[in-house]
Formats: sequence, C-alpha cells, structure tokens
Amino acid sequence: MRQMATYDLMESFRNANQWLGASALSFASYPLFSMVPNPAFQWMSAWGQVTERTFERMVAKPDWGIRTFTHEDGRDHLVNIETVVSRPFGDLIHFNVSGREEQPRKILLVAPMSGHYATLLRSTVKSLIVNCEVYITDWHNARDIPVSEGKFDIEDYTLYLVDFMKALGPDINVIAVCQPAPLTLAATAYLAELDPEAQPRTLTLIGGPVNPDAAATDVTDFGRRVTMGQLEEMMIQRVGFSQKGVGRMVYPGLLQLASFMSMNAERHSKAFTDQIVRVAQGEASDNDAHNRFYDEYLAVMDMTAEFYLSTVERVFKGLEIAQNRFVVNGHRVDIGKITRVAIKTVEGGKDDISAPGQCVAALDLCTGVPDHMKANYIEPEAGHYGIFAGRSWRNNIRPLVLDFIDSNAAKSAPRPANRNAARA
Repeated sequence: MRQMATYDLMESFRNANQWLGASALSFASYPLFSMVPNPAFQWMSAWGQVTERTFERMVAKPDWGIRTFTHEDGRDHLVNIETVVSRPFGDLIHFNVSGREEQPRKILLVAPMSGHYATLLRSTVKSLIVNCEVYITDWHNARDIPVSEGKFDIEDYTLYLVDFMKALGPDINVIAVCQPAPLTLAATAYLAELDPEAQPRTLTLIGGPVNPDAAATDVTDFGRRVTMGQLEEMMIQRVGFSQKGVGRMVYPGLLQLASFMSMNAERHSKAFTDQIVRVAQGEASDNDAHNRFYDEYLAVMDMTAEFYLSTVERVFKGLEIAQNRFVVNGHRVDIGKITRVAIKTVEGGKDDISAPGQCVAALDLCTGVPDHMKANYIEPEAGHYGIFAGRSWRNNIRPLVLDFIDSNAAKSAPRPANRNAARA
C-alpha cells in the first residue's frame, strides 16, 4: 500500500496544480477586473494558463497530428492510422496514405519505451512517409493495462518485436531509435536462428546503448552507481485506484518526468518563465514553439516495473547483449547468427545519453554479416534528439539511411512472399 499511496500522492499533486492554474486563469479573466488598471491580473491569468496546460499535458496521450500528405502528383491524400497487430502492451500501426500506390520501401520504426509515447517520433514519421510505407510500434501506458494481462519485461518486448517483424514479412527495413536498439538487434538474431525467412532486409540502429560501457555518460554512471535494491526502492510504485491498471508495479511517468526535468532544471525554468511573459504580452499562441515542444515532452507514460528493472540489470549492468549472452524465452540468442541482414548504426557526436561508441558496438557483434553490408555514421553536431528529428535528421541522416536501404535492396536476392500478411 505504501507504493500505491505514493503513486496517488504524485497524481494528487499534479491534479492540484492543474486545478490551481485553471482557477487562477478563470479568476483573473473575470470581465469586471478589466476595469482595474492593475497588471497583476494579467500576469495571474498568464501564469494560470501556462500552469494549467503544463500539468494537464502530463496525463494526455498526444495525437499524431498527421492527417494529410501532399504527394508528388500534387494532390492531398488522407493519412489513415491503421492497427496491423494489436497486443495488450503495444500495437503495430501503419500510416496508410489513401489513394497512393503502395510504396516499395517498407519501414518499421521501433519507438523507444523510455517514458514518452511513440508520438515523440512524429517528425521522423512525417519525413519518411513521403516515399515509404511507414509502420511503428505504439507502446501502451502501463497504468492503463490491467494486472490480469501479466508481466512485460525485456524478453516480452523482444518477442513483441519478433511478432511484428513476422507480421510485416522479410521485405521490411527496421529502424530502431535509441532505447530499443539492443533489443531490436536481439530480435533480429532470434529470427535469424529460429525463422530465418522472416528476417528483415536491413536494420538501422540509431543512438542505442548496445554496449553502454563503450562510452560513459551520466546515464551509464547512474546505472553503475545505484544497486538494483535502491532502484526498486526509489523508482517503483504501485498504480493507484483511479487507473485501469490498479495494483500494477510501475516506474511512473511523473517520476520519470521529474528526472528528465532535473537534468536541465535551469533551462526548463527559464523556458516556462519566458512563456508566461509571452502570454501576458499577447505574443504566445496555442501552437507556438514552446507549446509544440512541451506538449510532447510533458506527456509521459508509466513503464512496467519488470521492464525498467530488467533493462537496467541485464542491458546496462549485466551487459548481456554487449557480451552476446542474452536469453529470450529460454533460448540463448547468438547475434553472430545474423548473416544476410544489412546493418547500419547512426550516432550523434554530442549525444549525452548514448554517447558515440555505444551503438556502433553492434557491428562488432554481427560477426556473420559481411563487411560490405555494414555501415556506421556519426553526425558531428547532433545530440540525442537530433539524430532522429530536426535538421540533422532531415538534411544528413535520413538521406543516408534511405540510400543504405535502397542499395542493399538492390543487392539482395529475391525473398519469399510475405507468409504472415494476415492482420491481427
């Protein structure tokens, strides 16, 4: 009950701040006060507006916001988000562009499960949908999943990826962004051994901790410094009574957000202060740069306790994937069994989450892949976010990734038809 009380206390704090913001906004906006020449009411209204929006976004899943797409034919096509595979802890969805011929380049984006929703990759999806069929893993908020659905750890995550790859067939090109890079590599190796005809055509790993010890960061230092007992005591709570997943042990999204914000507390504090000033001066808008960024950044989701703890224990502390001794469902995965999947790694020169060296370690593990089917690229000025979104991604990384996919598609031998195309 202690963990449940703490979970509900955090939610009560969030709810109270949202209410305070809404109350301040309503009170200060009362028409009668417009007759009083006192800027205090204007500032109170601005503070209330920013505060209410901030704390409200923490429990709202962002919308994809991808509704239309202008194709080369000059016509606007509707984009329909369709569920291809539905599972309790995550779905495989497809961005289907109506009225457009199916694109030969099929891409599966593996979104991170590290506190934010898959919508964090919205700009990545929008850049790829231009000339690709784009699929993405849409992970669910653990607090919305009943305890009756069972556990979900890194082995379950890996098996989900295996099932998603099987559903899409061997002509898929997989791009794993950040956290899932090592598990996506393991899922590919799992298929290479047990169902080789279902392997993807190419695999691109972007800024992921395949070998966390290859280059130290604050994240890896924290993982080394804190014991598993301390992590469980500090980070794990039980979902409260107001949620569908009541009783489930989780690493709460609000607690994760507090950790994110504390890393750059001064910068975030200034951003919110500046936004209050802009609102008070009438210079802000509903979709300005501040709101676009923080509407996504503040929207956090709970992770299952077993997923978080097993990630730290087995990927960061135990280095099971870095040392090629990861076990999935009782089967020891051998990354060296991958032989015909072209593999590319992408790293950011200024990445302070997964520093250069952590992701490229995947290439050394893939001993069965010929050198001409391996590639690595470092974007010198890109940070962690910049390697999959923003100018560095659009101008440099995306073209290189697509060229890599196309060049290896041309070299590949014909694959069998998709045997698993039936949609679940």
